[in-house]
Order: sequence, then structure tokens, then C-alpha cells
Amino acid sequence: MAESVTEGHPDKIADQIADALLDEFLRKDPYSKVSLEIMVTTGLVIVGGELSTDTYVDIPKVVRGVVKDIGYTKPELGFDADTCAVITSIDEQSPEIALGVSREGAGDTAIVVGYATLEAPNFMPWSITLAHRLTRRLADLRKTGSMPFLRPDGKVLISMVYEDGKPSFVKDVVMYVHHDPDVSLQNLREMIVEEVIRKEIPQEFMKENTSVKVNPTGRFVIGGPVADTGLTGRKIVSDAYGDIGFSGGSAFSGKDPSKTDRSGSYIARMIAKYVVASDLAQKCVVQIGYAFGLSEPVAFDLETFGTEKVDKEVIKEKVLEFFPIRPSDIIDFLDLRKPIYRQTACYGHFGREKFPWEDLSRLEEFRELF
Repeated sequence: MAESVTEGHPDKIADQIADALLDEFLRKDPYSKVSLEIMVTTGLVIVGGELSTDTYVDIPKVVRGVVKDIGYTKPELGFDADTCAVITSIDEQSPEIALGVSREGAGDTAIVVGYATLEAPNFMPWSITLAHRLTRRLADLRKTGSMPFLRPDGKVLISMVYEDGKPSFVKDVVMYVHHDPDVSLQNLREMIVEEVIRKEIPQEFMKENTSVKVNPTGRFVIGGPVADTGLTGRKIVSDAYGDIGFSGGSAFSGKDPSKTDRSGSYIARMIAKYVVASDLAQKCVVQIGYAFGLSEPVAFDLETFGTEKVDKEVIKEKVLEFFPIRPSDIIDFLDLRKPIYRQTACYGHFGREKFPWEDLSRLEEFRELF
């Protein structure tokens, strides 16, 4: 199974605000140390956390810009960019944490996980890939005016049946679609099925017994922060691989790359993807353990579930020759001090080619090691 939520979901609003603020600090001071948490609720955004930087960012302006971009621009939604209050409570980064990071140690203690599989073309599980496709299409149809009755909030759940370890068909599609009050539920359901589900899910995955439900509980007019409080870091499995993969338990958004729960997760995904893309295994999980202030990982492991074509220990040895896993080296290798993070905060951190940890340009060089 896999879940995806639209950019107007309260938790995703929080993640996008956190990463938009991170981007602004990194744009002006690439060595900013940022750890922000966001809460959104009816008419209110709270920005809290720790920060060390040599620059200034107009936090309320960035917050309102994100809210506006997402589509909360009308007072009747109960939350809008022009009228929401923005409260900030930010302290300087702890001197003990700053000291540990300045010594090129990990900015946090974390277990990170990277996963890749041959299932979908993006080396991701099909379930999470399809879930993100559906929510992204909802946003595109809303923002282009093709379905002007759509509102920003929404959620998708996909369940797939696997046979002999391979995806066979989609068993369930459940969509919750935020909408204006004047659209009929029947028309909404018909349009979502035709213009979203049938356009984004390959026909071979849709069987006669595939269950499709759109707004199964009825109308979904009241949504967004007025209906549910949103917080950063509450969609970590959706941000990663869905339930078929693994999670180290840490959130990503609002954290600068010195936080290994973010940068470590990115290099772990890259390693797993290279192993699978090189045809060394059909699927791969990479796990790395980091401890605050230590410049070397505590542990590293790689699992291929019996699908490997080369001995796992050989793969492991060559991976560690090719990829950096020390915190400071990861930042340089992936060029993570750039303002690239807001675009990660919705529709998944993995399986999208625009990110440096998804780049396969050195694949031939990696294959030569074997």
C-alpha cells in the first residue's frame, strides 16, 4: 500500500513552508544551519526551531508566498495567505550541536534507509509512484483551471496485489478530493475517474475487480488547516517509499543538509538506485547509522533479498569505494548547499529525476568496478 497527499494537505503545507524557508536561508548563506518545525491550523502558522545564519529572511513573507502558491487565496477556505497570522519562535542553534557539526560530525543521530527496485521505470515501487501521480495530477488540473471546482486539499491510497514478488494489479484506489460546494458528487466522481485515475494508472494494472472509490464518505468541502492541524514530518513514509520500503523514522523537511537524517537518506537512495540500475540486483535496501558529532557512520549495511547477481559483500565493498557516506563528504558530493528543497516537500523525495541523488550519469563508471 502507499499513500500520497496533495500540496494543500495541512501536513504538506507545513513541510513546504519549512523547506521554502530553508531554501531562502541557503540562497543567502549556503552554510546556514536550519532546523525548523511548522504548525498550521485555522488562520494561523507557527514557525519554531533553531537557526544559525549570517543572513536575514522575512519569514512571514515566505510563509504567505507558499500558502498563496499552494492555492489558499480565498477567505471562504478558512485559511488564506493574506489573513493568516504568522507567529515565530526561533532560537540560535545550540552551541554544543554547532561544535559537533563544525568538526564535520553528523548533525544528528539517525538511522537512514535507501531503497530501489526494478518495478517502475523510476526504480521505485509502483504503489507509491501511482499514488504520487494521482495527487500531482489533481494539483495540475486545479492550477491550470481544467477543474476549477477543485480545492487544494486531498489524499490518495493505493493498494496493489503482488504475485511471485512482482506487482500484478491495483486492488484499490481511494481518493479524497477537496472541492467547491456547488459541484455535484456524481459529476465530481465521474470526472476524477476519467481525467485522473484512467489517465495516470496504466491499463494493465486496472482489472475488473479493481475497487475505485472517490470521496466515499460524501462531500469534502471543508478541508485544509481549518479542518485539520498540519505539522512538519508527519508523512515520512509517503515522502519515501510507501509501506513496501523501509523507514529510518526521521523526517526530512526543514532540516539543512548537515542533518544526516536528510543527507544520509539521499545518499542511501542513490546507492540503492545504482546497485539496481547496474543490474547487480533486482531490489536493494541500504541502511546507514549516524551518531551526533561523529564524522564516520556507526554502521552500514546493504540487503538485496536474494536477487543479487554478484556477491553482496563484493557489492558492499565497491559501493563504499565509490560513494561517500561521511556527513561532510555527502554534502559536497551531492552539492546539497543549494536551495533545492521546497520542490522535495511534496510528491515524494525519491523517484524524480530533478534531484541530484537520482542522477545516474556516473553509472558506467560504477559498472566498471565490477
